[in-house]
Amino acid sequence: MRIEEIIKSENVDISKKVILNVMYSNSKLNETFYVALKPFDMSTEQFNVLRILRGQKGNALNMSDIQERMIAKTSNTTRLVDKLLKKELVTRRVCKDNRRKMDVSITDKGLELLKILDPLVKAHEEHFTNKLNEEELDTLNKLLEKFRS
Repeated sequence: MRIEEIIKSENVDISKKVILNVMYSNSKLNETFYVALKPFDMSTEQFNVLRILRGQKGNALNMSDIQERMIAKTSNTTRLVDKLLKKELVTRRVCKDNRRKMDVSITDKGLELLKILDPLVKAHEEHFTNKLNEEELDTLNKLLEKFRS
């Protein structure tokens, strides 16, 4: 569906059309991802923290390193980690090298949850990307990177 049909306006200049398309696409991605995670009482930001910690392959990360790697930089990392702690999906300990920092690690329970979520996330991604061929996906990636720079 064309963005003009969505916003019900035909007189949209090309720059505004691009911005609205990016914003609307992001909204659709987030909306459907939220629906996939909801049965697991998991937000997209919490999932992102778990994904980041799994990528450390057993090594802990401090809160500022997690924040730096977050997709949504405005997320309250402390609050997210607190919620994951309550669910026993992560652990948090005082850093040995710097007692002012907290080290966060994913638990076995967190890793098991990600194993369940991985196929759902893959299906979510494919729902959007399977409409494009490899060359189109590569072009879209390059254009979005250029757009953000």
